[in-house]
Amino acid sequence: MAETISIAEYPKLVGKDLAPSPWLEISQERVNQFADATNDHQFIHVDPERASQTPFGGTIAHGYLTLSLLSDMIAASRPIPEGIAMGLNYGSDKVRYLAPVKVGQRIRAKSKIASVDEKRPGQWLVKTAVTVEIENESTPALIAEILSMFIVAKK
Repeated sequence: MAETISIAEYPKLVGKDLAPSPWLEISQERVNQFADATNDHQFIHVDPERASQTPFGGTIAHGYLTLSLLSDMIAASRPIPEGIAMGLNYGSDKVRYLAPVKVGQRIRAKSKIASVDEKRPGQWLVKTAVTVEIENESTPALIAEILSMFIVAKK
């Protein structure tokens, strides 16, 4: 579980590496569920036999599946601001998919707080630079800058 710190202390985290998230195995079941949720049933994701004939050698996770897992993976290591009413996904800057994640591989996120800005009183925009590593691979699955908005609870 991530530590809790004052939102006023958050700007001191800029430039600091956070602990990596735990490893997460990408299962065929998870890929199939994502395909069902998004109506993206391309064979390279859901047909192991046909996908085995591609350069990937088997099924791969959707890039958007890997991206969607960042909310949880970042939360595993980014401090939680005290006194917030909610945190919101605010968008992404610079998302790049660099290598496919094959079904059965494990991934984790390595993060760094890139910026912290109070946009309005009680509304803090946090940019987190993230690299999703694939276990035993030299090229990461993706790199991205993820934006989160923390809303401080009204007193």
